[in-house]
Amino acid sequence: MARSAPVFTCAECGATHAKWAGRCDACGAWNSLVEETGPTTPASLGPGRRLPLSDLEGEEPAPPRLPSGVGELDRVMGGGLVPASALLVGGDPGIGKSTLLLQAAAAFGRAGASALYVSGEEAASQIRMRASRLGLAKAPVKLAAATDLRDILATLEAERPDLAILDSIQTLWLSSVGSAPGSVAQVRAAAHELVSFAKRRGTSVVLVGHVTKEGQIAGPRVVEHMVDTVLYFEGERGHPFRILRAVKNRFGPADEIGVFEMTGRGLAQVENPSALFLSERGRETPGAAVFAGIEGTRPVLVEIQALVAPSPMSTPRRAVVGWDSGRLAMILAVLEARAGVSLAGREVYLNVAGGLRVAEPAADLAVAAALLSALAETPLPAETVVFGEISLSGAVRPAPQADARLREAERLGFTGALAPPPASSAARRRASTPEEKPGIKATRIEDVAALAARLLGEGGAPAPRTD
Repeated sequence: MARSAPVFTCAECGATHAKWAGRCDACGAWNSLVEETGPTTPASLGPGRRLPLSDLEGEEPAPPRLPSGVGELDRVMGGGLVPASALLVGGDPGIGKSTLLLQAAAAFGRAGASALYVSGEEAASQIRMRASRLGLAKAPVKLAAATDLRDILATLEAERPDLAILDSIQTLWLSSVGSAPGSVAQVRAAAHELVSFAKRRGTSVVLVGHVTKEGQIAGPRVVEHMVDTVLYFEGERGHPFRILRAVKNRFGPADEIGVFEMTGRGLAQVENPSALFLSERGRETPGAAVFAGIEGTRPVLVEIQALVAPSPMSTPRRAVVGWDSGRLAMILAVLEARAGVSLAGREVYLNVAGGLRVAEPAADLAVAAALLSALAETPLPAETVVFGEISLSGAVRPAPQADARLREAERLGFTGALAPPPASSAARRRASTPEEKPGIKATRIEDVAALAARLLGEGGAPAPRTD
């Protein structure tokens, strides 16, 4: 056997390097390379066996599912828990990951599955106290507190549970890996062992991962590639709403969301998130626009709020919560270049109400409408929703699933919409247009200049240019 040589692994992306450097060549992170002992390489490899090959054509049955009975959780997982699957759940500290997974373990236990909850961060007495507070003390869930992965694997081999939850992957360690718990080598080795166990024994394994200050799951990104499903638990501390979002799912749709509300009795599922996000919507105010969005497979209505104020500074501030700040800069540039509306000397604040994070390009038109409404100090009609993508030319592009957005708006009592034109006349003939829908009167917005003329007046009341 050849002598093992040290390697340097990036703590951000997991890339390996032959020597230390101040910056990772793969992901560009600074001071992220950690020295590890490389694997011993055998002098030669024995002959392998030929693999069986098959054709692409064939009838494969859908994977079996074990529903938990919690509709929002089952929705995000694609219909339920798949045996022999591995899930990775990430979220900010204190957001409610342990509460969610303890409730999930209890739900699966009551649904007939054997569930085992292993904590490496809390003592068993602390978890029992939480279970008692949540009313789960009598749930059929087995509990353990350990960090030695060998002991955990021995217990899983003996118990053979249907579901095993390990909180968290950063606390587990293997004595055969010469690194501290939470290091790149330990996290990668622990994830490999647990995923291998899940595939070998048919147990569904759920791993909890810490997140970095950028909101990404800490540790090497290779862990995300090893598991079948990656879920993020999101939410703002000042709001009771929590979003469980699937960013990767080999057994269901990605970008699906489940909405929960944090209460004194734990997390309660929200079956009508649109009504919840709009529940705090008051009287008509300038700078507020209701965006008809799509999250995964469900339409969700949410209020986008904008505030435009004069700035005493030479560089006005732009603050964004719940949306991409780079996209806001693009919308401001398009408004100035294509509609003659300059906000160069004004501070701009943008907020997505309810703590939801919106990444859909179809929110562009709602953001522009909120900005123009705040600038003109004129509220938008209260019963109107807005959606549409804005291009750099200023044109408003069609948004996918427009019918689903408008049906959700109509169901919640909205009667009007500022919407993009259909993709083509052929598309208009194939699908029912918004004008044909009872109760919804849609106004077609061709470009941002038309939107500005509608909200600021034909003569325009744009902010004066400062150049």
